[in-house]
Amino acid sequence: MGFIETAYKGKNDWWMYVLGIVFVFIGTQFGSIPLGLVAFWQAGGDMAVYIEAANDNFMKMGINANLFLLLMIFTFMMGLLALFLSVKYLHKKKFKWIVTSRESVDWKRVSFGFFSWGILSALIILAGIYFEPTLYVWNFKPIPFFILLAISLLFLPLQTSTEEVLFRGYFMQGLGLLVKNRWFPLLLTSVIFGLLHMANPEIDKIGNIALVFYIGTGLFFGIATLMDDGLELALGLHASNNIVAAFLVTADWTVFQTDALFVDTSEPSVSLTMFLPVFVLYPIMLLWFSKKYNWTNWKEKLFGAVEKPNLIDENEFS
Repeated sequence: MGFIETAYKGKNDWWMYVLGIVFVFIGTQFGSIPLGLVAFWQAGGDMAVYIEAANDNFMKMGINANLFLLLMIFTFMMGLLALFLSVKYLHKKKFKWIVTSRESVDWKRVSFGFFSWGILSALIILAGIYFEPTLYVWNFKPIPFFILLAISLLFLPLQTSTEEVLFRGYFMQGLGLLVKNRWFPLLLTSVIFGLLHMANPEIDKIGNIALVFYIGTGLFFGIATLMDDGLELALGLHASNNIVAAFLVTADWTVFQTDALFVDTSEPSVSLTMFLPVFVLYPIMLLWFSKKYNWTNWKEKLFGAVEKPNLIDENEFS
C-alpha cells in the first residue's frame, strides 16, 4: 500500500482537514504566548516597542538566543500536539498512519537520513570555512554553546517533525485523496512549504530567489516520502539540516541566530552555493537512497493515480 493510500484509513471528509488546519493554527498561536510574554517583558511593558519588535525581529530586543530558540520551538510543539489530537479524535486515525505506510515507524531510516545529510552538510559548511576563513569568526562560548547543543538535539527535531508531518504527511495525504493523484500534492505542498519561509530574514536580505532553495528542499523531502512510502527519511533529513544550521554557523541575517561555533560575517548575496543542494546534492541523495532501498517504478509513485485499496475500511481504527 502506498503512503497516500494509507490515508483512506479513518475519516477523511474535506471539512475535517480544514478544521484540522484551523486547530493546528490555534495550537501554534497558543504556543507563541510564552515568547510574546518574554518579548513584552523585554520591551519594558511598552506596547509600541513590542509591536515594532514583532514586526522586525524579537532577537534585536536582547532576548537570550537559547531562550528564544526554545520558545520558538515551543510554538511548533503546540502545533504538533494540535495535529495529533485532530488526527486521533477528528479523523479517527492512528497518528502513525500519517507518518508511514509500514506497520511501525522505521527508526533506522530516520537515523540514516539524519546522519547521511548531517555529515554531508557539515562537511560542506566546514569546507567553506576552510577555503574562506576571513569570512568567519570563531564564536565558541562553552556554556551557551552546550545549552544550544542540548536544545538542538532534544527539541529541534520536534520543530522539524511538525513541519514534515503537517506538510508531507497530513497535507499530502489529504490532497492526494481529494485530487486522486500524486504529482499535485507533491508540487503544492512543496510550494506552500517554500512560501511559508518568506518571513525568514534570508528572503528579506537575498530576495525571493531564495525561495528556489526552500521549494526545492520541499520537493526533495516530498519525493523521498512518496518513493519510500513514509516520512522516515524526510524526518531525519530535515532534523539534521536544522540542527547543523543551528549549532555550526550563525549570521545576523539568518533565521537561526544562535550561539553557534562560527559567525558568518559575509554580506548575503545570490551565489551558486545557494543552488548547489537543489540541483546537485538533492538528486545525488535521491539516487543514493534509491540504490539503498531499491526504489523502483518512479513514474507511478510520483505521477500515478491514487485509488482506494479494496481491503481498506474508511472507518478502520484499531
